[in-house]
Amino acid sequence: MTVQRAETHRFLRPQTAQQAVLAELRGLLIRGELLPGAAIAQESLAEMFGVSRVPVREALKILEGEGLVVYAAHRGYSVAKLEVADLLEIFDLREVLESHVIRVAVPRLEDADQAGMRAAIVAMDRAADAADMVAVGVQNRAFHFTLFEASGLARAVEMIRRLWDTTDPYRSLYFQKPLTRQSANAEHELILEACAARDVERVVALHELHRSHTVEDLRAMNGVWP
Repeated sequence: MTVQRAETHRFLRPQTAQQAVLAELRGLLIRGELLPGAAIAQESLAEMFGVSRVPVREALKILEGEGLVVYAAHRGYSVAKLEVADLLEIFDLREVLESHVIRVAVPRLEDADQAGMRAAIVAMDRAADAADMVAVGVQNRAFHFTLFEASGLARAVEMIRRLWDTTDPYRSLYFQKPLTRQSANAEHELILEACAARDVERVVALHELHRSHTVEDLRAMNGVWP
């Protein structure tokens, strides 16, 4: 029997054990169940996920490459712990890249992009009400990266994504407070309004203010990090 080429896109490969473990580990980081500086016990994780240590080790190597975990001889893996200076450097880099990308993106935004940003706001509100930190993080990303990706600047957007990945464990701490989740989405509303008005510099300014609030909260939370 001949299978037509047009039909091949319907086939979805199942997740490998490594991919499944990687997704679960990201969830633990986003929910704040693995805090910055926390040791990571591979055997315990393998038992929790019902897999051998091999996919756990492979997933940890990927996260190490992204800067989310670190490895030390005789101590094993732990969640990467950033000092305030490190976080400020990351946010400074984000400011440069994101402002550039936004200036290119806003004039290119289509109705579908703005609809996607609106859907992310609504979904984030629902997730915040349910205190679902994973969904809050996912929808927060969806809002911002829908805007960034409208720029068409794939390399710059990928660099921004890597900077966001590095601070995921801290973003989960930031979103733990209900008031923070509410204020973040209120700021999203203002950003979307400015996007709809095609007011490029206002979008840049609002986005910078939005980012600065995260920095301020992370500074204040420094004393409670492990």
